[in-house]
Amino acid sequence: MRFSLFAHMERVSAEQDQKKLYDEFVELAKIADAGGMHAVWTGEHHSMDFTISPNPMLNLIDLATKTKNVRLGTGTVIAPFWHPIRLAGEAAMTDMITEGRLELGIARGAYSYEYERIMPGMDAWEAGQRMRELVPAVKALWKGDYAHEGEFHSFPLTTSSPKPVQEDGPPIWIAARDPNSHEFAVKNGCHVQVTALWKGDEEITHLMNNFKAACAAFPDVPRPDIMLLNHTYIASDAADARKAAEEINRFYCYFGAWFMNKRPVAQGLIQSLTEEEIANHPFYSPEAMQRDLVIGTADDAIKRIKTYEAMGYDEYSFWIDSGMSFDRKKASLERFISDVMPAFN
Repeated sequence: MRFSLFAHMERVSAEQDQKKLYDEFVELAKIADAGGMHAVWTGEHHSMDFTISPNPMLNLIDLATKTKNVRLGTGTVIAPFWHPIRLAGEAAMTDMITEGRLELGIARGAYSYEYERIMPGMDAWEAGQRMRELVPAVKALWKGDYAHEGEFHSFPLTTSSPKPVQEDGPPIWIAARDPNSHEFAVKNGCHVQVTALWKGDEEITHLMNNFKAACAAFPDVPRPDIMLLNHTYIASDAADARKAAEEINRFYCYFGAWFMNKRPVAQGLIQSLTEEEIANHPFYSPEAMQRDLVIGTADDAIKRIKTYEAMGYDEYSFWIDSGMSFDRKKASLERFISDVMPAFN
């Protein structure tokens, strides 16, 4: 199993300086690179200080100048916000500048807050259909001249300019949950990224079963890779693990508030949750976080991640966004690199 880092510029308070947050994001990426991690992933989000990354390819190009070996992944670009010609060309240029280190993750998107502002009237179903139209078109544009007549885009004979450095273009990853998304990815020769969120090992097993069923449905297609994105904290002791569970629980409560899209947002920050709202969440709690996520000592993490390796996951991505301080994120990542990763070499 290989390991990667998944991170954003994460701003949870108006007192936090955005440039300082970006510098900390870069520092985490440099630690991942020096520590032998396989990749660094960052996604696309708009007008949300919760996860700042309006164009992840800008971040990845910058990281390419500050790292040596890590692959550089979009985790993920939001398909409906991109025209196929634009995505093909910008991804190819990014691949060129990064000297062939790009991994292109694509998703339909998760937040209605963003849909309302960039694609008013679009729902999750349409976003998914736009992704299904986008991916084959991007692949065709990388190959050469291609004309497209689709539900959402139409254009005459066109090619990607420039072309990617990597043969056949950067690997494409699809963020998948339901069986149809897994089948779409496998059928189109794409790798799969899954995120369990809050249901723990039960959902991690379910998502792997969806992937295996999709592979079985297309036996003539070479098996793609599958990556598990999971919130992770490597603690120094039990008390430290408990503190992390409380911090990550707060993160998930805010994630849920953004997802529900019912609270006021000002200057990119959502209206603060009260301690009572956090304590009374119907399914998020510190206990649930420790039960369902990888939060514990290095030995705890090794045992748990070994089960994911045995299931067939090819990559484990350490999701570091958590609302906690940079120093705590850094210490956890360093313990993961020094105390967990060697158990898998």
